[in-house]
Amino acid sequence: MSVPQRGDGAATRSLPSRRLTLQELVLLATLSVVFGFLYWALVQLWGPLRVAMGPLGDLAQNVLIGGWFVVAPLAIYIVRKPLVGVTTEILASVIEVVFLGSPVGPILLLTGLVQGTGSELPFFLTRYRRYTWTTFGLSGLSAALFSLVYNMVRLGWAGQDWFAVRVGFQAVSGLVLGGLAAKVIGDALYHTGVLDNYPIGRAVSA
Repeated sequence: MSVPQRGDGAATRSLPSRRLTLQELVLLATLSVVFGFLYWALVQLWGPLRVAMGPLGDLAQNVLIGGWFVVAPLAIYIVRKPLVGVTTEILASVIEVVFLGSPVGPILLLTGLVQGTGSELPFFLTRYRRYTWTTFGLSGLSAALFSLVYNMVRLGWAGQDWFAVRVGFQAVSGLVLGGLAAKVIGDALYHTGVLDNYPIGRAVSA
């Protein structure tokens, strides 16, 4: 069951305050740690999936990539304040690199910035007022596009084989594992009652 939408507009008629409460800061730090571990786990899955995909193994990253976007729209959904998506993506990357020793290395910090910016853009364009399935889908697609362009520059994807297939995998993964999955997780958490004292809970009850 989705979070009721009547509060989405009623409680967000103006751009949210940029000031985060201590409670919200603790939540964002917790999300960053949890998803930093999950992102690290995706890196471990990347290798076996690459082998399993055979001649398309180089596209394994694109199949999984949406999973690396999910914390940004989830954080925005709950806290509903500017830049929390970008912040949580970068912090999750810090957890991966500094505490878990991700083999990808420090470049993940820049990657987190790019992905977080792409994820947050659709919410920014709605002035953080709309939390529909469409907005989340656009968030995942936007993150996929930002990441695609970034890796075209960094890794030369545009000149490699199977580029059209890579783009398709990237778009579907961003849409499903990134944007839509974030709404599913947020709705599930909301219905447990643990988010009643956060902006998502106050918006719906307003």
